[in-house]
Amino acid sequence: MSRPWSLFDDHLRLAVRLTPNGGRDAIDGIEADEAFLKARVAAVPEKGKANKALILLIAQSLRIPKSSVSLISGDTARKKILRIDGDPEDLVKKLEIFLG
Repeated sequence: MSRPWSLFDDHLRLAVRLTPNGGRDAIDGIEADEAFLKARVAAVPEKGKANKALILLIAQSLRIPKSSVSLISGDTARKKILRIDGDPEDLVKKLEIFLG
């Protein structure tokens, strides 16, 4: 199975497929046929509310400051690329622990 992240010197890039207005904030695992992390947020997709909720969800899940997470692409799309600043090896370990 492909992993939804790419490692760089000082950060990790994470591909996410977001479901806004999803009833709750949750990470639903990795999409089997594509390399995307599946996530849902209760926020509606207007004025960046769903993107902000996604950034907060990822930051809380990895126990890192939300200022370390930023949106690189997919501002209005369901498929997004997030940049997560920090030690990439440490971030991958946190992701693998969280995802089980």
